[in-house]
Amino acid sequence: MKFVVYLSDYIIPLLFFYIIGMGILMKRPVYDDFIKGAKEGFQVVLGIMPTLIGLMVAIGILRASGVLLLISNALDGVTSVFHFPSEIVPLVIIKMFSSSAATSLLLDLFKEFGPDSYIGRLSSIIMSCTETIFYTMAVYYMTAGVKKTRYTLAGALVATLAGVIISTLFMGLM
Repeated sequence: MKFVVYLSDYIIPLLFFYIIGMGILMKRPVYDDFIKGAKEGFQVVLGIMPTLIGLMVAIGILRASGVLLLISNALDGVTSVFHFPSEIVPLVIIKMFSSSAATSLLLDLFKEFGPDSYIGRLSSIIMSCTETIFYTMAVYYMTAGVKKTRYTLAGALVATLAGVIISTLFMGLM
């Protein structure tokens, strides 16, 4: 076990020195390659910035307007049939757009219900079993220049639903 802890402490520096060492052995201009990659990375950030800002503004509007609370209340009858607390619905919706905004909602749930409550534990499991679908698709597809996403969105929504269902079933067993 100590070896794993030791390895985890030093894996990043070892990888860093390995890459530099291999670059030197292959007679590559390591620093120039680094600068070139950093410039390309900065261009990518500039390219996706409008999309990220749009996502963050949309999430802020959803939270501030109370739309998430309305959706949660509207789905209360349906979610109670499946033993799924309607208070978690906003978390599931926001998690598809932004993990940091979902973390903020998670902390609100912890404050209201407690981290050891059923809602707190289920929310924690859902956070780790779902992905930020729209953020990921926007960033990766925009960066790669993909115009037709085919079945990506449908597959990601099905995977998120599966994550929520399995999380709820898992909590039911505990």
